[in-house]
Amino acid sequence: MYGTETYTIMIPSIFLVLAFCDVLSVYSQVAKKPNIVVIMADDMGSHDMSFLGMNQFYTPNIDAMAAHGTIMNHHYTPNLCTPSRAAFLTGRDPMNIGMQHYVIPNEEPWGLPLKEVLMPEVFRANGYKTHLVGKWHLGFHEKEFTPLNRGFDTHFGYYGGYISYYTHSTNCLILQGCNLGVDFRSGFKTNFTVNGRYATDLFTDEAIRRIEEHDESKGLFLVISHLAAHTGSETDPLEAPPEIVEKFNYIQDENRRKYAAMVYKLDQGIGKVFLSLKRKGILEDTIVLFYSDNGAPTRGIFSNAGSNYPLRGQKASPWEGGIRGTAVLWSKQIRKPGYVFDQVMSVTDWFPTFLKAANIKYCGKLDGIDLWDQIIGRRRMNIRRRIVHVLDEIFGYTSIRDAMWKYVNGTVQNGLNDVWLGTIGNETDGVTEHISVVKYSKVGQVLSKYFTITSEKLKKIKSKLKISCPSRTVIACNPLEKPCLFNINTDPCERINLADNYPKLMSYFDGLVAFMQWKAVPSARVAFPDPQSNPAFHNNTWTWWGSNDY
Repeated sequence: MYGTETYTIMIPSIFLVLAFCDVLSVYSQVAKKPNIVVIMADDMGSHDMSFLGMNQFYTPNIDAMAAHGTIMNHHYTPNLCTPSRAAFLTGRDPMNIGMQHYVIPNEEPWGLPLKEVLMPEVFRANGYKTHLVGKWHLGFHEKEFTPLNRGFDTHFGYYGGYISYYTHSTNCLILQGCNLGVDFRSGFKTNFTVNGRYATDLFTDEAIRRIEEHDESKGLFLVISHLAAHTGSETDPLEAPPEIVEKFNYIQDENRRKYAAMVYKLDQGIGKVFLSLKRKGILEDTIVLFYSDNGAPTRGIFSNAGSNYPLRGQKASPWEGGIRGTAVLWSKQIRKPGYVFDQVMSVTDWFPTFLKAANIKYCGKLDGIDLWDQIIGRRRMNIRRRIVHVLDEIFGYTSIRDAMWKYVNGTVQNGLNDVWLGTIGNETDGVTEHISVVKYSKVGQVLSKYFTITSEKLKKIKSKLKISCPSRTVIACNPLEKPCLFNINTDPCERINLADNYPKLMSYFDGLVAFMQWKAVPSARVAFPDPQSNPAFHNNTWTWWGSNDY
């Protein structure tokens, strides 16, 4: 069976911190540690969930999570995979750890700096078993940068940005004359035995195995970092089982049809994870979070036909479509099922929030804030937030939100994707009722003992989450010419540029950007492809090449 090996793990830096930090409890002071399961989608459209009102296809298990849980309606992530994952695992803004500019191509010799303490390190030091299933994308040029040396007890998945869903291989992104290489690991070992199996199913099955085999005397910290709905093979980017694609034959756009099938498999996997938690008898002691690392790339490189509409822009842009998503959390401790949480939230907040939920004290530096009591409904308060979405002096664009105001200075690809892309979808199968698929989904059935979902409840959630934009009249914004300003509370679709109306506010943001750039940590990126990374030198596999330890 795959994924059953044991390994010798390098002692991570967190234990050095433990030796000198008297505020960090070696074990949290709770009788039973809450299990934490994070399910992360990749490049999923910010509005490609049917509880948000998208009716082109259904996401019944995610919808059931939403109806039973808390919906984070203003959940912000960096606009690219690597910065987003770095922010989640460190609780730090990318600009403060040198991860603010780019994704890590497999051929470039850099990664998340080793001095940074990661969430799994802290949880492992406090009595948790920590597992990563799926994508890493935080560096692997040297073995020390890989997941088993960054706080995870096990890893089953891939190191780079994406792989083929079936062959689990990928090509070079920038290095010329580079061989196709397999990128799939069970621990430190390349795993060839799962070739031909669909990646989403592999990751779901491994997550279930980790849940079933979990020693309940310890807490469970499990990150399921899916490939879906990122593109896969370069020759066949949108990969899904043909029989699943056939379910969506009413969708005219072939790419959108395949995308729907990819999301369907992801959604079904979430249902299976909930069912396994119930069977293990640990569901009531578990916190489950679902979100996407950033918005969808509707067109251009790695386009997957995902939709962020009616938000503006897409992945790798400064606009809401690339950075604002919807996160869903379920816990038995949530006081009001289907609660729409309108507090502005950063992905960096999950580190301190999970620490609070687990009653773990930590003395390290975090940029996020603890929102646990607000998320579960124990406390109601609105906190003014300043979130630096993008601060990129290399590519030359900035995106910052401060309270209701959003400042955008510069963009990418000469503004090609500074428009409203995608669709909410008008095609449906014409037969299936939303309420029926949600109630009878695996999540719906597993959680039915706590709350009965009704059609009225779903309609109420959709109504609360509907994004209302001002008239379609657009007050032009060209951030390549001069900075733009939007009131995101009244104009979430970024249609009305108010920069000329608020010169003093623009001066404030100009000064803020200059200050942020001054204090930002230099980029960790080593921006050249190393020929030694070529899979041809490593048995046609992707592996660390900065040392002789293969």
